[in-house]
Amino acid sequence: MSEFLHLTREERERRESELLAPAAMRAAASRGRAVVEEPDVYRTAFERDRDRILHSKAFRRLKHKTQVFLNPEGDHFVTRLSHTLQVTQVGRALAVALGLNEPLTEAICLGHEVGHPPFGHTGEVALTPYVEGEWLHSEQSVRVFEILEPLNLTWEVRDGIRAHTWKVSPGPATAEGAICRHADRIAYLVHDMDDALRAGVLAPGDIPRRALEAFGEPGSAWIKRMIHAVIEGSLAAGELTMEPEILGAMNEFRQFMFERVYLRPESARQAANAVKMIRDLVDYFLDHPDEMPDTYRHLESPVRLQVIDFVGGMSDRYALRLHDRLFRPRGQV
Repeated sequence: MSEFLHLTREERERRESELLAPAAMRAAASRGRAVVEEPDVYRTAFERDRDRILHSKAFRRLKHKTQVFLNPEGDHFVTRLSHTLQVTQVGRALAVALGLNEPLTEAICLGHEVGHPPFGHTGEVALTPYVEGEWLHSEQSVRVFEILEPLNLTWEVRDGIRAHTWKVSPGPATAEGAICRHADRIAYLVHDMDDALRAGVLAPGDIPRRALEAFGEPGSAWIKRMIHAVIEGSLAAGELTMEPEILGAMNEFRQFMFERVYLRPESARQAANAVKMIRDLVDYFLDHPDEMPDTYRHLESPVRLQVIDFVGGMSDRYALRLHDRLFRPRGQV
């Protein structure tokens, strides 16, 4: 008797059909891809999407994009890549506990940030005047995988990426997409607090009492408590949600983080500098489009969109170096 199992795609799909919760999305029921492909022998459609995202260039660039602290010194501050991995870990924990599709959740979480411009959400502010409406990294993430680095992902993964941010309506069409929304907020609130404590922006005594009573001492206990609150709240409500008491404490703490960390005067000054830098680059390449490399351009798109794709895809360090080269006079320190 073999010590191994031969788990083909068909067997995995059968297990999904039998074992997952009614609310779960089955790979066999996917709306499919824009371009039809032959199924893989061993991997489900969502497992293939997960692997494609992991191997993409856009995913690799996340290691040099900041989360909150712009161009920080030190090796332990959160980047978009480490944030993405933390969101994925939280998302997988929630999916498994609720009987949802773990590979679909993982694919959505891994891909949700690839469209982020340099310098975090400040980059979105900088790029918004160049488009109609609001420039959103969630929409750009979908564009990356559809146009700039086309991976032919399934509809469900693209939908989850599109709607992972709470400001997008309609929300995700799958419970797995809704998981990414919760996992994203859990991850960034906890690791942004850790970074603020590490940077001296916050002191342990600054943490609001209600948050300490709800989540315990700052650290991994917070993530555990929030995960449990989503699991228990969802089981009680029959939809993806969080226990009301914990949700209230979480929203109050989020407001505290905006006031004390995200919108503090030093952050505002950094943000203003970052906005100017990004707009300088956009304006420069609008005037000099032939200086953009062809490797990250969709030549059939309007020039303005090509420029936004190029600048929006930059890592922080690349944007800093390029801005210095273009706008700092030679010899100036």
